Amino acid sequence: MTSIKEIAKLAEVSVGTASFVLNGKGDQMRISEATQRRVIEVAKSLGYRPNISARRLRSGGEKVVPVLAVLWTLDTRASLVSRFLNGIQDHFINQTREFELLIQPYESSKIDKIKSLITGTRFNGAIIANASERDQHYLENAEINVPIVLYHRNSKKYSTVSIDNYKNGMMVADLFANRGHQQIGMVIPNVSSQAVHLRKEGFLDGARSSNIQVSPKHIIFENYSEEGGYQAAKKLVENGNLPSALFFLGDQMAIGALAAFHEMGVSVPQDIEIMGHDNYGQTRFSIPSLSTVHLPVEDMAARCVDLMLDLIEHKVKAPVSTIYDTSIVIRKSCGDFLDKNESSKGD
Repeated sequence: MTSIKEIAKLAEVSVGTASFVLNGKGDQMRISEATQRRVIEVAKSLGYRPNISARRLRSGGEKVVPVLAVLWTLDTRASLVSRFLNGIQDHFINQTREFELLIQPYESSKIDKIKSLITGTRFNGAIIANASERDQHYLENAEINVPIVLYHRNSKKYSTVSIDNYKNGMMVADLFANRGHQQIGMVIPNVSSQAVHLRKEGFLDGARSSNIQVSPKHIIFENYSEEGGYQAAKKLVENGNLPSALFFLGDQMAIGALAAFHEMGVSVPQDIEIMGHDNYGQTRFSIPSLSTVHLPVEDMAARCVDLMLDLIEHKVKAPVSTIYDTSIVIRKSCGDFLDKNESSKGD
């Protein structure tokens, strides 16, 4: 088996420098990018794989099991982590497969700063959530040294667990059409997201196919938060001529908008109907309760871990793609019936 000493010799660095680089501490120790690249390239050419299990045994670990990292963005989408973890716990509680879970926050569009993806020193595999377009570009072009599963994204290089976001957008537009709306709008999070882009395009294409108008003034971009939704609603009211139905591409924004509409005397659903996306837990308790598209986070989380363990155990080869169905949840903010092609997931 290749040793760090061999790598250091071929890379023409000290053993200590090689060790720092291979343990993801190159930046911390102020080792130049060129030296870090040289060490990593030599390590790869020799087929070096860090023995995480041996390290943990030396540190007194009782049983060696795979370490799975969940890389989640440091933004408002972090509120979905609890549903993600609940899905994993519920799925594995009676199973014999064992693993340890490492939650690793990262800043959107800066996943390249997670050096362990290259060195493979901290975890045996990584589930990456909410990758921005820049993050995905990096992942598609980098030589990642651990198995990867992308959550809620599409890729030809890595295994993925996702939904059909384009179809979801069309589904909401179809619902609005079935309810007789002629002028509809959309509030879009200001995030770099493949999922959000597909959702938006599906909604616009669905509206066009039903000959429903989506005026540019009824398309608002705002921060992905309750505050962002609040400000979007205020802008629409102040601009006048509200659409009769509004699709928020994230529930948090819809929750904020409900507060703004209430303050400004706009009645939901009498004056405007609202549809969200994701089915956050609090949407059942908003006033009025929020109609939304159910994102099966719990099922997707369990599948991410199952797939990751299969990759680590060489039971499957990447890329493997799993796409989950979604459904519209009808509550009081929009709709009092279900179209024959929709299903309720419920209250």
